[in-house]
Amino acid sequence: MASRPDTNDYLNLFLNDVPLMDVRAPVEFAKGSFPNAINAPLMNDEERHRIGICYKEKGQDKAIELGHQLVSGDIKAQRIEAWKRFAIQHPNGYLFCFRGGLRSRLTQQWIKDSGINYPLIEGGYKALRRFLIDSMDEQIKIQEFRLLSGRTGTGKTRVLANLPNPVDLEGLANHRGSSFGRMVSPQPTQIDFENRLAVALLKARHQVGGPVYLEDESRLIGCCALPEQLRTRMSESNLLVLEQPMEERIAIIRADYVEGMLADYITRDGEEAGWLNYRDYLLSALDRIRKRLGGVRHQKLRTLMERALEQQAQGSTEGHNGWIEGLLKDYYDPMYDYQLSQKQGKILVRGGPEVIIEYTQDNH
Repeated sequence: MASRPDTNDYLNLFLNDVPLMDVRAPVEFAKGSFPNAINAPLMNDEERHRIGICYKEKGQDKAIELGHQLVSGDIKAQRIEAWKRFAIQHPNGYLFCFRGGLRSRLTQQWIKDSGINYPLIEGGYKALRRFLIDSMDEQIKIQEFRLLSGRTGTGKTRVLANLPNPVDLEGLANHRGSSFGRMVSPQPTQIDFENRLAVALLKARHQVGGPVYLEDESRLIGCCALPEQLRTRMSESNLLVLEQPMEERIAIIRADYVEGMLADYITRDGEEAGWLNYRDYLLSALDRIRKRLGGVRHQKLRTLMERALEQQAQGSTEGHNGWIEGLLKDYYDPMYDYQLSQKQGKILVRGGPEVIIEYTQDNH
């Protein structure tokens, strides 16, 4: 493998989805890393903990000595093999540790001793994270944002994907942004979400250009919080209001939250457990907004949902239409109408998917 120099060209790494090998401990990786990073640690969590204690009590030299004792023999050989596999599979990638210091230099040296020259990222995770934070702050200040708004069930995420320069906040957060928005797979950590968002904004600016289209979201998308400065800019941005008839909205909700979610749960958990977990997902989502619905309205909708689930177990999803329509008319629509009245930006266009898409193509 030809030798390549170490790099501090962080923009290139993120714009081109360059494969990254994170050699930090698993506990560090779990707190947050980058979209194209995989964890191939120099030390596991216990080894890192022991070396950290040694460093505090006896200094760097003794900590390094302990590290070589802990990561030796078969353990060392296994980790080198993992690094070599990554290097061979990703000949254009890079490795990094927290600061681009001792751990990444040692990893690099051990790979080199095994016959492969593999470059590292100068400054490591800390420099990459700083670059993303600073670039996101800058872009939020200068970028023109346009918000795709619309009542629940109008299919905003589907339309967003067809706009000229979209950034899918719900996709980045792996959550649909409501009480029913939980997905089968877990959400990213807050740091991972922010890193994903920063990379998406970089690509929107450098690879596409023009206004960035975002779906109108509240501060929290599940457990992921939007940066406050982005929320401020979004509150001032102009809007495209997507409109759909009630029948179409019910069909979209049923497809996404009923049929789609059941399929996802069954894929993950199998038929029996998947059905039970899907049923719990729907009922618990409704229960979470009980106080806001009020006891009587909540109970009415829950009864409709339980009947619909019984019918679905027999093969029909049409029974879900009742609680979906009730929830839209009596809960989500009044809330949306109020929120729209509080927006500061002007409405650029209203209409169905074709109207919105055509407007953005003509006015991008």
